[in-house]
Amino acid sequence: MKINIWNNKDFWAGLHYIAVGALAMWIARDYPFGSALRMGPGYFPTVLGGIMVLFGLYVAAMGLRKPEQIDTNWSLRALIILPIAMVLFGILMEHVGFVPALIVLVLVSSAAGREFKMIEALLLAAGLTVLSVLMFIYGLGLPYPLIKGLWGY
Repeated sequence: MKINIWNNKDFWAGLHYIAVGALAMWIARDYPFGSALRMGPGYFPTVLGGIMVLFGLYVAAMGLRKPEQIDTNWSLRALIILPIAMVLFGILMEHVGFVPALIVLVLVSSAAGREFKMIEALLLAAGLTVLSVLMFIYGLGLPYPLIKGLWGY
C-alpha cells in the first residue's frame, strides 16, 4: 500500500506539533532551566516543547499507519470571525472587564460555526464565564477586573 503524505491529515498535524515544540525548546534554550522543585524560566517551555515533539511523533506515526485525507473545505466565515472575536476580547478586557469580554468572545466565536444557536451560545458563554472566573480570578488570583466600575480590583 502506497501512502500519500502530501494529503495525509495526521502526518501534517504531527509535523506541526513537532515544529511548534521544537521552536519552544529552541527559544527557551538560553533561559535558566532550574529543577522540578525550583523551576527556572526555561523549565516550562522546554518540558512542554518536549512533550509536544513526542506527541507530534506519535500523531505523525499514526498518520502513516492509518492515512486520512485532508478535508479541503475551508470556512471563510470562521477565518474572518475568529480573529475579530479575539481582537474584541482584547479591547473589551481593557475597557469593560473580564466577564463581559469573555461573554462577547464566546458569543462572537460561536457565530463562526454553521450551526449557530443563540440559546446554546448563551448557555456556553454563561458556563465558560463562571468556570473561567473561578479558575483564573479566584483560583490563580489573576488581577483582572470582573466588570469595570462594578466589581473589580
